[in-house]
Amino acid sequence: MDRGKAASHSTAYDAIVVGGGHNGLICAAYLARAGQRVAVLESRPRVGGAAVTEEVWPGYRVSVLSYVVSLLRPAVVRELGLARFGYEVYPLDPAYFMPFPDGRSLFYWEDVNRAAAEVAKFSVHDARALLDYDQAIGRLVQVVRPLLDQAPPNLDRRRPRELGALLGLGRHLLRHRSDLSELADIMTMSVSDFLDQWFEDPAVKGALSPGGVIGAWAGPHSPGTAYVLLHHRLGEAGGQRGGWGFVKGGMGALSEILASAARSGGAEIRTGARVSQILVAEGRTRGVVLEDGTELRSESVISAIHPRTTLLDLVGRQHLPARLLGEMERYRSRSGSAKVNLALAELPNFRALPSSDAGPQHPEFIINPSIDYLHRAWDDAVSGHWSREPMMDCVIPTTKDRTLAPAGRHILSCFVQYAPYQLQGATWEQEREKLADRVVELLGTYAPNLPGAVLHRQVVTPPDMEREYGLLGGNIFHGEMSLDQLFFLRPASQAGSYRTPVAGLYLGGSGTHPGGGVMGAPGRNAARTVLSDLRRRNWSARLGRFPGVG
Repeated sequence: MDRGKAASHSTAYDAIVVGGGHNGLICAAYLARAGQRVAVLESRPRVGGAAVTEEVWPGYRVSVLSYVVSLLRPAVVRELGLARFGYEVYPLDPAYFMPFPDGRSLFYWEDVNRAAAEVAKFSVHDARALLDYDQAIGRLVQVVRPLLDQAPPNLDRRRPRELGALLGLGRHLLRHRSDLSELADIMTMSVSDFLDQWFEDPAVKGALSPGGVIGAWAGPHSPGTAYVLLHHRLGEAGGQRGGWGFVKGGMGALSEILASAARSGGAEIRTGARVSQILVAEGRTRGVVLEDGTELRSESVISAIHPRTTLLDLVGRQHLPARLLGEMERYRSRSGSAKVNLALAELPNFRALPSSDAGPQHPEFIINPSIDYLHRAWDDAVSGHWSREPMMDCVIPTTKDRTLAPAGRHILSCFVQYAPYQLQGATWEQEREKLADRVVELLGTYAPNLPGAVLHRQVVTPPDMEREYGLLGGNIFHGEMSLDQLFFLRPASQAGSYRTPVAGLYLGGSGTHPGGGVMGAPGRNAARTVLSDLRRRNWSARLGRFPGVG
């Protein structure tokens, strides 16, 4: 039976948002506040997508995947009034602590002068270079950050609005023409080569390089990883430019806050509502069909889930132009990451900075002694194995938010790189506990008390991310953030400005510009695009009433 005709009943909306992750909720909030009747459809039992907090063990509320906030656009926080719904961030300063195997350590403070004083313990040259490096990164952030809140031009469409977008982009780049050479460098260089321009000491480069590969299927010598480093500096938390922080209540609290903001505008949110088909007829979307056969009608459907799932599975290949179909079949969504979440009886007591009391070394610490170490970890991954000595970005949110765990207990969340989606000669069911064993063992070389402090552990592998959260290939960004998958090419040249060749179908998830992370820009930009098109249609309809017009 045709799925589009199997519906048990039908309901009409002005707009339907597929996916209740942070981008979908933000998109719905903006549409609802503009007077649209909006439905959000989330397949899981709770909203949030990868930004969820779950009680993994009794009394422990764990941010299972996404674990810190920085990139969330200030405009979203301000315009949706998130503070009214309880949004609060605990800023991280220092940004992180870096212990080294030889007993040395480094704090990377948000104040660059304090950070430089830490770097001076390793290299006076690099301490001076850090000041220049910070200024250079700051200039590049000023070039790129304004582009986050704009829809890229669609080069396939010859319309006045696209010409206007191109002219606006040209004016912006002209104002920053003195920085374009460095922008070209950071867009195309590896994080290793980029850092080599500034720094000499291996430990300093080890401290600065993780941001270039986090979430990427790439090693430190892979071209384009310098941009990933910049991407992670584009946000702010608690008023700190480029800073990071913990959301009070965990990342799932942010998702619930966004849901409240959407509902306050009148949006309807359905959980446990899996979409099985996006209805298309005569080149235009007509709504969606749920897995239970329910048909929901709308001429505007915005998908905030993975673009490959949206276009290839829900829309269907028969409705796509051959060029777009080919681009989406080639769209890369590979994983290099796993999560290991631990419940601890006590805080880590680091060899490099011994203390059993909470200190600045505890909220976030990174294990990555050098770029050579990171490269060896990457070598393991490209050979089809999880890294025996992985780079790890570790956070202990209970150092700031005591409501997340029982009294005296803590949550340690480890972002582990690398962990390929497909293993050579083994399955993840065979290897998941071995990965956890190795993570705990490695952490014990830096904090000897840690292995004995582990009470519970949870391992989230790339296949888990795909199966449970819709992250194809386990890619946390809904697709790799390489130069050919950014800006108007994200996710494809014919769908890079939130619109698609299917009239009324829009993309608004992390697989669109400006990319991944808990940013909200894709959802906000997509909503603005939908509303712009709606105003244009209404205006055209009015003009059509007059003779000779339309």
